[in-house]
Amino acid sequence: MPTGCGEGEPPTFFIHLLCSLSCDYVRGKLPHTTSSVLPRPRVLSPGLEHKLPKKFVIAQIELLIDLVRPKNDIEMVDDHPTLSSLPNESRFRFPNVHAANTRLRDGSILIAAITSCTNTSNPSVMIGAGLLAKKAVQLGMRVDSSIKTSLAPGSRIVEDYLKRTGLQFYLDQLGFNIVGYGCTTCIGNSGPLHPEIERAVVSGDLVGVAVLSGNRNFEARIHQSVRANFLMSPPLVVAFALAGYIDVDLIHNPISKDLNGRDVYLKEIWPSTSEIREVMATALQPEAFLRLYADFVSNNPKWDEIESATGKFYHWNPSSTYIQEPPFFEDFSIELAGLSEIYHARPLVILGDSVTTDHISPAGAIQAGSPAGEYLTKCGIQPRDFNSYGSRRGNDRVMTRGTFSNARIRNLMLPNTEGGVSIKYPEAEQRSIYDVAMAYKAEETPLIIIAGREYGTGSSRDWAAKGTKLLGVRAVIAMSYERIHRSNLVGMGVLPLQFPEGVSAKTLQLDGTERFCVLRLSEKIQPRQALILRIERKDGSASDVEVQLRADTCTEVDYLRHGGILPLVLRKLLIR
Repeated sequence: MPTGCGEGEPPTFFIHLLCSLSCDYVRGKLPHTTSSVLPRPRVLSPGLEHKLPKKFVIAQIELLIDLVRPKNDIEMVDDHPTLSSLPNESRFRFPNVHAANTRLRDGSILIAAITSCTNTSNPSVMIGAGLLAKKAVQLGMRVDSSIKTSLAPGSRIVEDYLKRTGLQFYLDQLGFNIVGYGCTTCIGNSGPLHPEIERAVVSGDLVGVAVLSGNRNFEARIHQSVRANFLMSPPLVVAFALAGYIDVDLIHNPISKDLNGRDVYLKEIWPSTSEIREVMATALQPEAFLRLYADFVSNNPKWDEIESATGKFYHWNPSSTYIQEPPFFEDFSIELAGLSEIYHARPLVILGDSVTTDHISPAGAIQAGSPAGEYLTKCGIQPRDFNSYGSRRGNDRVMTRGTFSNARIRNLMLPNTEGGVSIKYPEAEQRSIYDVAMAYKAEETPLIIIAGREYGTGSSRDWAAKGTKLLGVRAVIAMSYERIHRSNLVGMGVLPLQFPEGVSAKTLQLDGTERFCVLRLSEKIQPRQALILRIERKDGSASDVEVQLRADTCTEVDYLRHGGILPLVLRKLLIR
């Protein structure tokens, strides 16, 4: 049972080979299903193409197994090098640092998490992780105490079959105890590292590592103090936790030592397919779903203890730090204002390539010194209760302050700096991006964002566009866009503009002191129309560059005319 990878790919091509175990499992889970609606187990034959409609195209793909190499995904773009492609001497070249009775260095694994995303719904890899843990424990192997380990299944079914097969016992021995269900480490909810570990990472400027089986590993998302995040299968998460370092060649080098000091290699503890299938034959029991979920409410009495309002309308609580009335209809008018040209805008940030929605609107833990943290402190919330941006996305006061506050974002207006900071002009004062935006807003100065290629890649996070709008940004000018984020910007009434090929902030020699005008905007604008970006420099000179409006359809142009999809829908409802 392979796990579908490459989540987010628009097309996914695979053929699922159903075995008798799969069919028996479905029959058991759906007792009223007749055999006629279930596919029969079969092996695909060379003559399969004759049984498919003519519109299908069958391509024969030859896979040379000898050329297949294991790959643990790091960061979010395909052009990053894999660890195995780097020469050993160039991987990590920093001194060791002693902390918490362990040796920390660049490449030390600080977090190892089997998380709910994708992999924990696949019994074969979860059982594989359990069998690997069992063999490791039987050899006397242990995970170093400096590594924060956890297991967060996506459902209680996983806990059921791991405990029933006895595999959870061995995972517990290695520190992979069940800490909850659903999103944990991969959304930034790993919790704090040990204070000594944290101090060692900061003092040594170490590149700490997280290994996890989730599907997101963007910069600063997993933990603020962990710089490198690798995605891998649950068995490999356990294996690398045992190794302790990411720069270990587990194919050729020992993973650790047993009780007798003998080198142990991965091949000795890696479970075979037959071993996994043998356990799966008894692990998966359809009746477990009925037992665990048939009476969900009575098994979770705390749901009934939650006080909630009744009636047709929700009454906003002004003191709530989780849910506030959204401001998207403030100053709403039934009259359509329409599009207008932008004059003398200031750049809020100038960004490079591959800026993700996690850079724009983080989903992880809220830090004490951040604008969002300061807001919560003023509301009487203690830092331990700040929670995450994802959990407070119903409060625009938090989310707007969190926009562009990622600890790893790099504003090119401030070279050699990281984090959510910018410069307020003409004072040339360095402040948080939120404070700079609010200062410009008070002056009624429009804002723009300048970016490189693949702007908005990553998760399709709506708050990346909402927060941009609420900061007062009228337009984003990038070299290229991720498809969904571009659409979300249009939906919020923010103009997505695109530089011509070969034109960038670097070629235009922009440093943030400039002012910008966007010209040729009118009610007669068309999809993908050419506009003029006028650059007004501090020496008094000005130059024009042609940019393209990336509203790609007439519907998207209509959204922009209305200031976004929400005002458009409301106007249509009121007109009716």
